[in-house]
Amino acid sequence: MPDNPVHVIKPAAAVLLERHFALADEAATSAFGARFADAIDHVRRAASEPGARSEFQGLQVQLLGDLGAGKTTLVRATLRALGHTGRVRSPTYTLVEPYAVERPDGELELYHFDLYRFTDPAEWADAGFREYFDSGAICLVEWPERAGTLLGIPDLVFSLDVEGDGRLLIARAYSESGKACLERC
Repeated sequence: MPDNPVHVIKPAAAVLLERHFALADEAATSAFGARFADAIDHVRRAASEPGARSEFQGLQVQLLGDLGAGKTTLVRATLRALGHTGRVRSPTYTLVEPYAVERPDGELELYHFDLYRFTDPAEWADAGFREYFDSGAICLVEWPERAGTLLGIPDLVFSLDVEGDGRLLIARAYSESGKACLERC
């Protein structure tokens, strides 16, 4: 597998919205994580309002970028902004770290995956992770290319590239809920 997956995965779906964010430092990454957390809350609330077209089905967010690009930092910032106060570990060795946060509209389950150690997409299928993606949770997936096409089409793809001392985040939405989140970021 290439070391730079940023340009490897292109979901077989139309991009509904693309936005670029210059993240000058860790504080800017944390601020983006807070906006993303707010967007998740907004999309969940909108889906539960009377007359909503459908209920919230969760989100699959794929995070692309080289080692050290800031993927885990962005996940950590999002979890903190959603109210998680405990430790946020990189799931490099556990493969998945589960989180549950209390929100005003009820508990929100999040799963942080790191598929870096996978050498074959079949490992993802063998691990039994499909149930997490079908549970209405937020699934944040680092190194999604290691699962090949088995993850399906994500709601959002966040590609992070090192740019000087900061990062460039290219965000693409592939679903209406992903687009609604991205519009608020």
